[in-house]
Amino acid sequence: MKSITLFLALTFITTASAADRPNILFIIADDQSPFDLKAYEPNSILNTPNIDRLAAEGMVFDAAHQMGAWCGGVCTPSRHMVMSGRTLWHIPDKTTPGRSPLSADPKYVPTDLPNHTMAAVFNRAGYDTMRTCKRGNSYAAANKQFTVVHDATKRGGTDETGSAWHAEQVLAYLEDRQGSTDNNPFLIYFGFSHPHDTRDGKPELLEKYGAVNHRDKNTLPAADPKQPPLPANYLPVHPFNNTDMNVRDEVRVSGVWDKRDERTIRNELGREFACSENIDIQIGRVLEKLESMGELDNTYIVYTSDHGMAIGRHGLQGKQNLYEHTFRVPLIVKGPGIKPGSRAKGNIYLLDVLATICDLSGIEAPDTCEGSSFKPVLEGQTEAVRDVLYGAYCGGDKPGMRCVKKGDWKLIKYESTKDGVKMTQLFNLAENPYELLPEHHVSDVIALTKATPKPNQTNLATDPSYSEKLAEMEALLLAQMRSHDDPYRFSDQPDDGRNNPTGFDDPRAASTLPR
Repeated sequence: MKSITLFLALTFITTASAADRPNILFIIADDQSPFDLKAYEPNSILNTPNIDRLAAEGMVFDAAHQMGAWCGGVCTPSRHMVMSGRTLWHIPDKTTPGRSPLSADPKYVPTDLPNHTMAAVFNRAGYDTMRTCKRGNSYAAANKQFTVVHDATKRGGTDETGSAWHAEQVLAYLEDRQGSTDNNPFLIYFGFSHPHDTRDGKPELLEKYGAVNHRDKNTLPAADPKQPPLPANYLPVHPFNNTDMNVRDEVRVSGVWDKRDERTIRNELGREFACSENIDIQIGRVLEKLESMGELDNTYIVYTSDHGMAIGRHGLQGKQNLYEHTFRVPLIVKGPGIKPGSRAKGNIYLLDVLATICDLSGIEAPDTCEGSSFKPVLEGQTEAVRDVLYGAYCGGDKPGMRCVKKGDWKLIKYESTKDGVKMTQLFNLAENPYELLPEHHVSDVIALTKATPKPNQTNLATDPSYSEKLAEMEALLLAQMRSHDDPYRFSDQPDDGRNNPTGFDDPRAASTLPR
């Protein structure tokens, strides 16, 4: 009899403990630059009152980044990193490894990794887990760990074919929960298919931003004063081959194609804003439901995107670059113990989210997780969890692009062994936050952007006054490439004892990398 009483007591304690844990609502947009949002660009005309509310009631991160990609579909590695908490060269590819030279090597990617991803970890901790998001370009083995899954790609201009569909899945799940006796905490992965192209907005929202769903490649969309203005770092063309200028996003996106004229870019920004405002509307519906259920105050809400986006910035259209508009992501967190209206300057990777939500929930992060919990930042105990940020893109020619950031300084290197491209950029982001180039100083561009750069707002890599800083950042980049098991090297870097300093044709050769 005593053993039964003890068992019941322990069961009650365990159940009560689980019920006291916070809920997690993880919201992720598909392709959204932080500079679209008022939280990051106060002059933005994008109307997002619910995201603004999250920012006002929580913490905004000013230096949140996604680490990069080894393929043109940047969302694939980004979402693998989100789900696993692992760094860029330590994650699997999709079903067929190969685009990342290390993805098939168990020395770098654990074979049982799906069992240690977001939903699997929270399932074992007694959470109810639910997911809705787009299909494809994601981590399928991790996605199916959620107990409830409603995935579909919804990029249309109606409620059934657009963002409202994803919200309906969350609302139906919450309605079922409300009608049950379930008191387990929940983890909801609330993903959208927009504002990724094709950016078919709802008619009333398109009209608000002066945009149309342009379909004719042989004509330009109409100009409209209600359209968003050109970004301060707009260019009519990128000034050099960045190693992947023929990727789909740069030449085949419906409504833009290879055009970078003012009418095309402003219309496409209007389409994106229409899609983003619709996302905000759907978030508002879910927040209202949580509040009516009495669940909102005990829920940590994370708002982010899988990566940023160019849409005219630097003469680019897609996400296959390492400028701040694409390397950075929006990251806003609201929840118990977070000071309303606070901001964090520290460096965060999107892959840190798994370690953080585990920490906030009293769950031990899996040993496979390489991210750092930024719970101390959320609680105001520290400004940052790291001093240096590393980024990579090599979905085109190799070795591709790399960047490193420390303090106000950022270095980007480009190289293609295929066609001889070599370029280095050095920016002081405190003085040049939009990473303006010499081409931004041209009178025709200034007339379009109505932004007159200061003399020092340019690429400083060729300025002899910054030769010491350039050398320091070059050394820092190499150190970061080594510490992250980057399998490629630039021609002016040591090959670290390998015969092929620019990478591996055979993924098995990566196992010879020094650790």
